[in-house]
Amino acid sequence: MTQLTESKRRPDTGALPWQLLDAIADIAQAPLMRIAESLRTALAPFIKSSALVIFTEDCTGRPQKKAGEESIVSRVSIPELDRVRAAIPGGDPWRAKAVIAGKEREVLALGYAPSNALLVLTDPGEGQSEDAERVLSYLWRLTAARIQEKVSDAPPSYLLESRAASAERIRVTAELVDQHSTTLETVLAALRSNSMDDHAARTAVTDMTVKALISLRTLNDRTSDLVEEPVSTAFERLREDLRPLMHFSNIDIQFIEPPANGRALPGEVAHAARAVVRGLVLAIAEQPDVHRVRAQWDCDGENLLINVRDDGRGELSPEAPNIERLRQRVQAVNGRMSLDVMQGWGADISVVLPLDPPSAPAGDVAAWGLAARELEVLQLLAAGQRNRAIAAELNVSENTVKFHIRNLFRKLDVRSRTEAIALAHSAGLR
Repeated sequence: MTQLTESKRRPDTGALPWQLLDAIADIAQAPLMRIAESLRTALAPFIKSSALVIFTEDCTGRPQKKAGEESIVSRVSIPELDRVRAAIPGGDPWRAKAVIAGKEREVLALGYAPSNALLVLTDPGEGQSEDAERVLSYLWRLTAARIQEKVSDAPPSYLLESRAASAERIRVTAELVDQHSTTLETVLAALRSNSMDDHAARTAVTDMTVKALISLRTLNDRTSDLVEEPVSTAFERLREDLRPLMHFSNIDIQFIEPPANGRALPGEVAHAARAVVRGLVLAIAEQPDVHRVRAQWDCDGENLLINVRDDGRGELSPEAPNIERLRQRVQAVNGRMSLDVMQGWGADISVVLPLDPPSAPAGDVAAWGLAARELEVLQLLAAGQRNRAIAAELNVSENTVKFHIRNLFRKLDVRSRTEAIALAHSAGLR
């Protein structure tokens, strides 16, 4: 009798084992730009929703991954997601009403403690069973961990694209802040004028305008926080990343901390720095007779300076695949890495990561006369994206992407994607 009651309470998962396994495989293989869509598809048999939004600070260039109704995914904002994340009491699914995309909606939300990521489902409907929520929690943990993994092992093209997106978002936000701050400050000056009669109205409007000004500046600070990380915070996260290795090996890792007041690190630099040091320490740990590793960060105002040194036999090979992969990771953020191996005395690795992106491409790009959307398409082409991926990234149809590519061919005077990509690379677009 108990088994019958339990089976009635559960969703019809018995008929969906292969469908669920296929969905899990799709999440595990999905590129970052499609991972929200994959998760929403996997959840569809268990929990319906009008939209699915992932908010993760690991992806500093594009912290939102979205799928579902265009009216929601095109308008949801970071402050709205921040408020939902602050309201979640713990790791269990949280159901409540919240403002998403400018409108109060029923939401189902989950956090992910290791990366502080957030999942929000809008209009999830009523009556989900415990099993459905278990599936939701499992698939969300899988997705969040996959995002962390993808960002840590991101190819150079993704890092360059993400860094460019971060810089562009800061620029646009700064412009909006300047524009609206000036407007609001002018309104405040007028409302505070002694020549106005209605004192009560002036007081009320002044209060509302001050709050709007504070909110706008808070949004600017929040956006900056997403794409920059204090150097001391980034280094502490490195220490936490390496703590398991310290527990389960005989290697003593010594940390030489950077100056606490050092310049904040761009998000991609912080991610790259931690990944490179982790990779170097793991490569060093594979050598025999290594007892001590020293990891040091410093900052000269323009670069993050990393030094990793060990006391092994000096058998670390500069040509090893894992070292070459780390070298490519460094080059992806315009940095450089040198490795000095001393037989019998260990290895000394130095890495320099610039804190500012490389200068803008030469004037060739401006001379092409590309519209903003055409330039976006060209940048994604240069990063190796196909039409479908570009369409998903820009939230447009594949036909629209083809239309922009035809215009690109005409303006660039090329006849193929290969020629367009080569020309973009020659102008510094990656």
